[in-house]
Amino acid sequence: MYFVKGFCLVILLGLVVGCATIVKGTSQTISLDTPGAPGAQCILTSSSVGTKKVTTPVNISLEKGSDNITVVCTKHCYQQGRGVISSNIEGMAAGNVILGGPIGLGIDAATGAMNKYTTNNQIMMAKIPGCH
Repeated sequence: MYFVKGFCLVILLGLVVGCATIVKGTSQTISLDTPGAPGAQCILTSSSVGTKKVTTPVNISLEKGSDNITVVCTKHCYQQGRGVISSNIEGMAAGNVILGGPIGLGIDAATGAMNKYTTNNQIMMAKIPGCH
């Protein structure tokens, strides 16, 4: 009887490992804007997302990862804008330490689900005086 209960408990724990993977997913939608310079062309780069080209303002779905995303924006008559979209550990990862143990934590780390990017991002770009 104890064996069956123990086996069921192991199966149940196996179902909840990778909790952030299941609950939060492995991708996230972020927003990127260049206030005062709409229509800027931006390149986002990291090991998780590769290289993405976007035009601001934009909402884009990105694969989660532990690396920050480097952003470089350009627009005629504006100075180049640079910034970083930070990747932080999702609070859900703490639940895996308690419920899923190292297996769940490992799954979330491998899939990127334990990470979360800054949701709203702005890159400042200064207008070049006298440029038309």
